[in-house]
This record gives sequence, C-alpha cells and structure tokens, in this order.
Amino acid sequence: MEFEDIRSYLETNHRAIVQTIRPSGAVHASAVVCGAYQGYMALASVYPRSQKVRNLRRNPQCTVLCITPDWRTYVVVEGKAELKGAFNTDAEELRLLLRDIFRACSGNEHPDWEEYDEAMVNQDSVAILVTPETVYGKLT
Repeated sequence: MEFEDIRSYLETNHRAIVQTIRPSGAVHASAVVCGAYQGYMALASVYPRSQKVRNLRRNPQCTVLCITPDWRTYVVVEGKAELKGAFNTDAEELRLLLRDIFRACSGNEHPDWEEYDEAMVNQDSVAILVTPETVYGKLT
C-alpha cells in the first residue's frame, strides 16, 4: 500500500493516535487530529513542550494510526516526523503551513483566520509532518 492509496481516506477521517518513543524506549501514545498534506501525514498544530514533540525532537520515528469511529477501517503510517515551528520556520511560511494543515486535518476553512493565526502564535504552535516510509491498513 502506498500513501496515495490512503489520501481519500484521510480526507474524511481525521482522528488518530500517534506513537512516539520516550527516552526510556517505552512507547508514548497521544490522540491527535491528522490529514494528508502534500506527500505527508500532517498532524494538527501542537504545543512545543508536549511530550510527543519532546520525543520527536530526540527520535523522529513515529507511527500514526487513523481509524474510523466504528473501528471497521484504519490506516497506519510509519515514518520520520519533521517539526515546523517558530524555532526553524519563517513566520509567514509557518502561518500559511498551519492554515494548510488546519484545512487538511478538518476538511474545512476556519471561520476566523485572523483569530486562528493569533492563537497559533500565542501557543507557539508546532506542525508535525510525517514522511511515510511504511503504509498499511484495512480500507474495506
């Protein structure tokens, strides 16, 4: 299975669990909102001091499981995460990226983009882009 095979699934299913690796080697699981953005599995903006971001800074390898509410179909993306935030991304580029990820993870436009942009700056939001290395699941 390739990432393109799951793109339409990710356009309508946005609830997921991301698994990252703690310093001890144990798995850390966290509920996230996800979507397909260009060739990446995108995770909605997160706080820079969250456990998942701290784990991904140390070890970018992660697994994202996206599943339907009825538990009948799912996809899994394994890959390396790239973090994008004020620490490594131009402010305007980050603003536009966070908007694009919002759209990818919600399937909608935000009702007030100025308010959204301000909240993202105030929260020092970080975008997570996972480059798919392995993709599998059950789509039917």
